[in-house]
Amino acid sequence: MLNQVLKTVFNRDLTKLRTEIAAYKHEPNLWKVEKDIANSAGNLCLHLVGNLNTYIGAILGNSGYIRNRDLEFSLKDIPQEELIRKIDATIKVVDGVLDTITPEQLQQEYPQLVLAEKTSTEFFLVHLATHLTYHLGQVNYHRRLLDK
Repeated sequence: MLNQVLKTVFNRDLTKLRTEIAAYKHEPNLWKVEKDIANSAGNLCLHLVGNLNTYIGAILGNSGYIRNRDLEFSLKDIPQEELIRKIDATIKVVDGVLDTITPEQLQQEYPQLVLAEKTSTEFFLVHLATHLTYHLGQVNYHRRLLDK
């Protein structure tokens, strides 16, 4: 079933995000930007947590989460351990919601217009998984380039 595949992918990549954030040897480097690297790993982490808590937690799971997207990119110096706690909480939210989604719900239109066109819930969940993976790669490069 697709939601089990998605659950596996989200768990894998959120766990890897947790590993990447924890791997920073110098905590201030989480917030470092340089030259053409516009987003810090800390801000990318906040963005991913906000994104998944909004589109999976709040919209599909009715969690009540309220997103402030601007803060995802403007907040700085959140402690490494707090970022890790946010990732762990997001894993629980994503798991919980994906456990409740039925095959029929996956085929239905996603409840909110986010992309240029309406999509099915299954399409949008795949989009969210690839979005996570894209930014996870950025965090990995950020760490290897700027955490020296």
